[in-house]
Amino acid sequence: MVDFSLSIEERQIRDTVRTFISKEVMPLEQDVLRNERAGAPAITLDVLDELRAKARKAGFWGMNTPEEYGGMNLGAVMSAILAMEAGRTFVPFSFGGSADNILYSANDEQKQRYLVPTIEGERRSCFAITEPGAGSDARNIRTRAVRDGGDWVINGEKTFITGGNEADFVMVFAVTDPDAGADGGVTCFLVDRDMGWKSEPIPTMGQWGPAALVFDDVRVPAENVLGEVGQVFHLALRWIGQGRYMIPARAIGSAERMLQMAVDYAKVRYSMGHPIGDYQAIQWQIADSQVEIESTKWLTLYAAWRVQQGMDARHASSIAKLNGALMANQVVDRVLQIHGGMGYTKELPIERWYRELRLLRIFEGTDEIQRRTIARNLLKGHVRLGGIGE
Repeated sequence: MVDFSLSIEERQIRDTVRTFISKEVMPLEQDVLRNERAGAPAITLDVLDELRAKARKAGFWGMNTPEEYGGMNLGAVMSAILAMEAGRTFVPFSFGGSADNILYSANDEQKQRYLVPTIEGERRSCFAITEPGAGSDARNIRTRAVRDGGDWVINGEKTFITGGNEADFVMVFAVTDPDAGADGGVTCFLVDRDMGWKSEPIPTMGQWGPAALVFDDVRVPAENVLGEVGQVFHLALRWIGQGRYMIPARAIGSAERMLQMAVDYAKVRYSMGHPIGDYQAIQWQIADSQVEIESTKWLTLYAAWRVQQGMDARHASSIAKLNGALMANQVVDRVLQIHGGMGYTKELPIERWYRELRLLRIFEGTDEIQRRTIARNLLKGHVRLGGIGE
């Protein structure tokens, strides 16, 4: 028998997080909208740190961080479920106490300088592999690192780096052996901002605030190599793949919140003497949205389950990410349509979600890349149809 139920403890964790989001985070939504209209950051780092401190006091710290580092180590499935809860608000909040997964590959000395302070919120990191000419094709990176005595000298540019404007250190991937390329010629460096790299904000149509990073003869000690020289391209793939199922997870929360807005509005908005919810055109949009949300939910939880079981989850995560990105954009479009002119105004957050969710079809692997991955796996026999339970 397949059991889809959560344990009592898991339900308690989910419900407590839902309460925290509704009582502590959602009340900030109007402030976020006002800040953004004024051209200010949606939420300041001080406010974010205060929220995270409240969450930590409530027992929520390091959802997927190993217990030896003070985390809860809830596992991928619960992490996905809690991401759904956090996705119910557009306030850019995330629970603290976590660090990029590849930092756990650091040596003991590096862990004390980078991993532990990041988990504790004392340092802020960013991950830099994407370049102006190497987005979806990460193997085409051109940033170079050349050995000079006991140091490495890095030159190049990275683009669309999440957290790049706020980070005080970067995990940057650079080519150290051009002949080997991705197959043994890419190295990851831990580079503090005060070593000389610079960042510049990239304006976007939504609230995502990526950065362009410039490395101009940035000198990095050899001790700051993460992993082995030339043997870490797999770290990049691990970082990219680790959270792919978390993107549709958060989108599910956003879509459910918006669909509830549409349901509520359809009951009170009258047209031609009837609530618009009486009309089939509206009912079908609501029904289709519910079906797509639930479909994404199970695809996402399946991908998370495979991660938690230590199974290869790349194919399942690509399916969940592709489906979730398309679902979120279809749902927000329908919700805006149901609200009519009001949905298009800045008085409601729907247009904001509309702009924000469009990003899901681009970052962490575009729709086209996910389709390529899924099709290639089938065509090459890496996965097979009808493989339930494998």
